[in-house]
Amino acid sequence: MDIEHIRNFCIIAHIDHGKSTLADRFLELTGTIEKRNMKDQILDSMELERERGITIKLQPARMQWELKSEMYELNLIDTPGHVDFTYEVSRSLAAVEGAILLVDATQGVQAQTLANLYLALDQNLEIIPVINKIDLPHADPEKAEEEIISLLGCKKEDILRASGKTGQGVAEILNAIIERIPPPVETRLTSSLQPDVDPSLQALIFDSNFDDYRGVITFIRLKSGTVKKGDHIIFLGTKTHTEVLEVGYFNPKYCASETLSAGEIGYIITGLKDISHARVGDTITHTKYQAQQLPGYKTVKPMVFAGLFCRNGEDVPHLHEALERLQLSDAALQFQPEHSTALGPGFRCGFLGMLHLDIIQERLKREFTLDLIVTVPSVEYHVTTSQNKTITVTNPSELPDSTKITEIKEPWMSVDILTPESYLGGIMGLIHDKRGMLKHTDYISHGSNQRVIAVCELPLSALLVDFYDKLKSVSSGYASLNYDFLEYRSAHVVRLDIFVSEELVTALSSIVYQDEADRAGRHVVKTLKEYIPREMFEIKLQAAIGAKIIASERIPPMRKDVTAKLYGGDITRRRKLLEKQKAGKKKMKALGQGSVQIPTKAFLEILKR
Repeated sequence: MDIEHIRNFCIIAHIDHGKSTLADRFLELTGTIEKRNMKDQILDSMELERERGITIKLQPARMQWELKSEMYELNLIDTPGHVDFTYEVSRSLAAVEGAILLVDATQGVQAQTLANLYLALDQNLEIIPVINKIDLPHADPEKAEEEIISLLGCKKEDILRASGKTGQGVAEILNAIIERIPPPVETRLTSSLQPDVDPSLQALIFDSNFDDYRGVITFIRLKSGTVKKGDHIIFLGTKTHTEVLEVGYFNPKYCASETLSAGEIGYIITGLKDISHARVGDTITHTKYQAQQLPGYKTVKPMVFAGLFCRNGEDVPHLHEALERLQLSDAALQFQPEHSTALGPGFRCGFLGMLHLDIIQERLKREFTLDLIVTVPSVEYHVTTSQNKTITVTNPSELPDSTKITEIKEPWMSVDILTPESYLGGIMGLIHDKRGMLKHTDYISHGSNQRVIAVCELPLSALLVDFYDKLKSVSSGYASLNYDFLEYRSAHVVRLDIFVSEELVTALSSIVYQDEADRAGRHVVKTLKEYIPREMFEIKLQAAIGAKIIASERIPPMRKDVTAKLYGGDITRRRKLLEKQKAGKKKMKALGQGSVQIPTKAFLEILKR
C-alpha cells in the first residue's frame, strides 16, 4: 500500500484501563476478525495473560479502515500496562508514529498513565487522548477530562470518549487515527558499500519469537526499502547472513504476503536455529546494499536478581534452552550460570521487578514443564572493599566479610504515587516506615475529591518486599505507583545466613538492614520450623550474621514406639529399650547428620517476607 495511506499506532494506559478490550473492538469493527471467531482479549494469546487479565507481551495486528472513500492500512500494537513491562512499551513506541492514551472514566489518570505518556512524548509521537468505560454507571468522564487537560494542555474537543465493551465511539477513534497521526516517513540513507545507491532495506527488529519448525521469527518495522521471500539479508549487529523464507503481516495471526515495504509492520521468517543471532533492536538490511544501522533501543538494566535452580539436576540444559527462548521474546530478561553448593548448577537471572520474576517463573513451569527452586530475590549492591576496589554484588553469597568492607551502596528509586488527597497521611507514614523520603506533592485535579501525585524516594529493597500490598491497603485500593531508577546511596546492610542441621543453605541467604536483621532471622527460622517435616534426628535451624547466631529454633526428632512389641514382664525391659533409643538419638545429635529436604512451600513463604 502507498506509504501515505499507512498509520502505525499503539495503545498506552495504566494496567486494567481497557487496552485489550478496545483492541478487540478495533479488530471487530474493521472486519479483521469475523464476529463468530471473536473472543475477549483476543490479542492476549498467552494462557497466563488471559488467566490474570493482564497483557504481558506486546502484540501487533493490521487492520483496514475506509475514510472519505479511501482505504487505509492501520497497524496496531497492543502494549502491557504494568510498570515491570515498561521495556515492552518503549519498544512498541519506537515502531509507531502515534499513540492512543487511554484513561479509565471511573479511575482517571493513574501513575502508569503518566509514565507511558512521558515515554511517548520522548519519542515525539502524536497523542490521541481517549476516555474509556463511559458506559459504566459510576463513570466520571468530566473529571477524567479535566485531569487530561491539565496533563496534556490539550483542548476539550481533542479528547474522545468511548466504551471498548459496547463499541460506542470506537469508529470515531479510528477516524481520528487517520486524521491526526502522520503517515510514516521513509528514511533515505546512502549505502555504506555504494554511496550513490539507496539501500534496498532498513528494518528495525522490535520483537521476535521462536518456532521449532521455522526457526527465529523477527517482528519488524520497515524504515526504508522492501523485503520479499528469497532475499538475502544480514543482521547488522551480529553480522549473521540468512535467506528470507517468508514475509507477512499480523492478522493478528501470521498472514503471508508477497512483499513488505517502507512504513509497514510485519514479520520475517529467517529459519535461523541459533537464537542469539536475532537480537531485539538490531537492524536487518540486504546483504548486497548494506544500509546504516538504526539506533535501536537503550539496554535495559535489571533491578531484581534471583537464582533459578532445577530440582532435578538433569533438567539444567533444558532450563538453559528455556531461558534463551524466553529471552528472545523478552529482551529485559538477563541470566548467567551460577553454582550453589546446596542446589547445584543453575542460573542467576535479572528481572525488572517482582511481577516480571513471577511471570517468568510461571512460564518456565507451564511452557517448559520445569520444577524450579527460586532463591530469595535481591537487588544489585555496589561494595567498596578495604583495598579500595568496587565490586558489584547481586548474590548474597558474593558479599565479602564485613571486616573487608569499607562501604556498601544500594539502588534508590524515584517513586510517583498517585492518590486521592484523603489517603496522603497514611501513605506518608508508609514511606517513612520503608526508609523513604517525600520530596514534594503536585495536584492534578481539584474539587471535592482532589487527586495528588506524591513524589518520593525509596530504596529498591523496600519496594521489593510488600510495599505495593501495603500501599493498596492504606489507600483502600485507590493509589497507584510508578518508579524509575534514581542513584546508588550508602546503606547499612549485612548478610543473613541460614543454617539447617548446621549446614549453610545458600539459597536462603539474604542481604538485610542491620537494624532489621534480628526480626528477619526470627521470621525465617520460624517459617522453616513450620514447613520442614520432622525426621528421626533433631534438626537445628539457625540464623547468623558472620559467626554470631541471632535466632534459632529446633525441630524435635520423631520418636518410634520401641516398647510396642512388649506385652508384659519387668519394667527394666521397657527402660532398657528406652535407654538404648535415647543413646542412639544422642549419637545422631552429636554427628549432626541427616539430609533435610526443604519444601518449595517454605521457600515461597520466606519470599513473601
